[in-house]
Amino acid sequence: MNNLPKAALPTDEPLVLASGSPRRAQLMRAAGYDFTVDPAGDEAECGVCSRETAPELVARYAYRKALDVVTRYDSAIVLAADTVASCKGYILGKPKDEAHAESMLRMLSGTRHDVYTGVCLWSAKSQRCIVDVSRTQLEMQTLTDQMLADYLETMLWEGKAGSFGYQDGNDWISIVGGGSESNVVGLPMERLAELLENFDALAETVNNGSVDPGWVID
Repeated sequence: MNNLPKAALPTDEPLVLASGSPRRAQLMRAAGYDFTVDPAGDEAECGVCSRETAPELVARYAYRKALDVVTRYDSAIVLAADTVASCKGYILGKPKDEAHAESMLRMLSGTRHDVYTGVCLWSAKSQRCIVDVSRTQLEMQTLTDQMLADYLETMLWEGKAGSFGYQDGNDWISIVGGGSESNVVGLPMERLAELLENFDALAETVNNGSVDPGWVID
């Protein structure tokens, strides 16, 4: 992706990406950010609360990932994110295997659905953070059995919410209404720049390891 926005960091703390996702790191590098990678532990991404919506889930996971990593630093701006797809009331995360990927893609075939990414920015020095959620609506063409088989064979579905990657060049996926492409890939770069620019005004003080995540859905 070209012409990704970049904002100055709100403090003199180094930027830490709390994610092992190569796609998020690629987006950050493409925008010109200087950062280190320190992924959150797997335990930060566990459990689904009863009746939890997709925006609530990604907000909670992003917060938990940031919390896991920020405790390792005295000085750092920690950036954490989590992405899921949502279709027909179902939350679609990363596929467990090929059969799981196929079932998700068959559900998404021929539908409009949403991709949500939760973002958490956390200053270790000030113990203030922002939790925010961005939404992009997608439309997927009806997939034939052959199209589905061809894509599954590529293994590009591995590790991707909803079992597909917008960046994989699939002409059967399109964005509805001019939403954020980078959000679908895993990090809403336009919104991230806004959050960094307005960190002082938007960040909340963390109280005993928790904060009311007053997220905003774009």
